[in-house]
Amino acid sequence: MSVSEFCDWISATPISQTLQSVTWIIPVVQSVHILAIAVVMSSVLLVNLRLVGVLAHGDKLSTLTRRYLPWIWAALLVLLISGLTLVVGEPKRELLNPVFWTKMGLLVCVVLITLTIQRPLRKDELFWDSDPRRTLAIAMAWLALAFWVGIFFCGRWIAYTYEP
Repeated sequence: MSVSEFCDWISATPISQTLQSVTWIIPVVQSVHILAIAVVMSSVLLVNLRLVGVLAHGDKLSTLTRRYLPWIWAALLVLLISGLTLVVGEPKRELLNPVFWTKMGLLVCVVLITLTIQRPLRKDELFWDSDPRRTLAIAMAWLALAFWVGIFFCGRWIAYTYEP
């Protein structure tokens, strides 16, 4: 089965038909998706800007991660659910679009970076404070920020690259 045939199959399901025919569902889901993006982006900015030394110099990184990473993970769950809803509602728009797949690839990378930063802090609050590790943490933070910007722009660009 090709991706196009898979999209046709999804489009024919009762759930997709409902999403396509009830005019208010997709805009509401998109609004929830955008609000969750705002939560993720603001939390990501606070944690990563602390990592690079631009923000919150007085707070330990472990304090900020305990405060903001739960917001990131919760918002990512909302993004997953709302994103899947959008895919089911308009499968060809998403699944046949290379920009969508670029966004998903960047998302996988940034989740791995976030886990890499978060996990050692559970055992050692000062894990990223030593010199060789600090340099790695700064590089990962800048990379994560760049990936988040890429995810944001890919998400916006999907609407402009879809060809029905």
